[in-house]
Amino acid sequence: MIMLVVSYDISNDKVRTKFNKFLKMYGRRLQFSVYEIENSERILKNVILEITNHFEDLFTEADSVLIFDLQNNKVMRYGYAVHEEGDLIIFE
Repeated sequence: MIMLVVSYDISNDKVRTKFNKFLKMYGRRLQFSVYEIENSERILKNVILEITNHFEDLFTEADSVLIFDLQNNKVMRYGYAVHEEGDLIIFE
């Protein structure tokens, strides 16, 4: 199993509700705007593709969406978070 952690801060209520419902289909809520998604590599790729192809255009500069790929120590950023590049440190 591979795991993603998705953290979001979305200003538009409609987009936030839609994004929350989408994440709820695949993972479990850890905090109000943080989800853990653990599944096969194929499913996780589909989740990322759906976010990129469907939701990315809905995110504004006021929004911040971070997807932490814990398997590959990689962070995907959307909205304002795109401009906040930095190193990722994961403690085990």
